[in-house]
This record gives sequence, C-alpha cells and structure tokens, in this order.
Amino acid sequence: MSAGFHLIVPIKPLHLAKSRLLGAADRGARQPAAHADLVTAVALDTVSAARRAPGVAGIVVVTSDPTLTEAFTADGVEVLADVPAAGLNAALRHGDTQLRRRAAVSRVGALQADLPALRPGDLAAAINAAGDDRSFCPDRHGTGTTLLLAEPGRPLDPRFGPGSADAHAESGAKVLLGAWDSLRCDVDTEADLTAAAALGLGPRTAARTS
Repeated sequence: MSAGFHLIVPIKPLHLAKSRLLGAADRGARQPAAHADLVTAVALDTVSAARRAPGVAGIVVVTSDPTLTEAFTADGVEVLADVPAAGLNAALRHGDTQLRRRAAVSRVGALQADLPALRPGDLAAAINAAGDDRSFCPDRHGTGTTLLLAEPGRPLDPRFGPGSADAHAESGAKVLLGAWDSLRCDVDTEADLTAAAALGLGPRTAARTS
C-alpha cells in the first residue's frame, strides 16, 4: 500500500470552464482559443506542481475534453473520462471509485485544477497537517475548497459547490489553515489571477498572461 495520496483533479470541458476568466489571456484577447489555452495552462501548471509534492503518490485527471486529455496524456498524467458528465462531485465520485479498486491506493484526495501559483511545498505541508483525518483546505476567500483529503480506506465524499468550505466542515472534515497561500489561491476571476501572479505563476500560465 502506498503511504501517499492519489489526487483526483476534475476539469470541465474547455468551452464550459472558467467563463469569468474570459478576456484574461493574451493581453485581454477574447478569442475562445486564447481562453481555452489559458485554462489548459492553469490546469497543467497545477498538476505539474502537485506531482512534485512529497506525499503525493499519483494524480488522475477526470475530464472528457479531448484537448485536455491529449495535453495531460502527453505530459504522462493518467486521464479518466468523465463518464457521469454530471458535474464536479459526480466526476470526483467516479474517480474515487476507480482509484479505490486499485491495491496500490490507500488514500484519495481531490485537488482543484485552478491553482496556477501552487508550490509543491505548500501542498506537502497541508497533507502533513491532515495526518489521518478527513481534511480540507479552504480557498483564500474562506468559502470554497481547494483540497479535500479522505481518511485512509474511506470514500472521498465530495461536497463541492457554493459554500463548499462549510459543507466539508459540516461533514466532519478538519480545516487546514497554514502558511500555504499558493494552495488557497484558486483562480475564478481576473482579480484572482492577479493575486496568483503576485505569488508567482507557473510557467505555462505566465506565458499565456504576459
């Protein structure tokens, strides 16, 4: 059994993802292609950082978008098709079910795909702070969730959506609060992207926002 977490990263199809970021790529260009490239860059930077974090044994992306599937597969990341196609929590439950059938998987977590400033050390610190508890990390606004970690051998039980921080706390999850700003800085708007840039963007995102 692996002592590390296998993280599930769900991503919507590019034509549906991050609509509030439209116009943030390539000096304000509003072309759909530029927006899709930015969303892809953010997701790739997020996963690349997470793969380097101590305590992460593996990552599975859940998406049915062909462009994202090609990009992550080329990067050596396993991709599962979003067969439920019924939203974020359904995608996470699908990934969780598939992972927990594997003998090498002991603990499962969920990581949001919109953390372009993520530092591996911040993710590792949060994982260490979780210990064996069901735990979650709220976003910088305190209302959303960027990371959810299941107990050993237990289902993930995701409760993402509006007010997910409260929903995960009510489910008995321990809140993870520490000096890991990059883990809390998810990007939904241009203001969020500016905050992430102040922390230091990953190389792909930086190239798309210069």
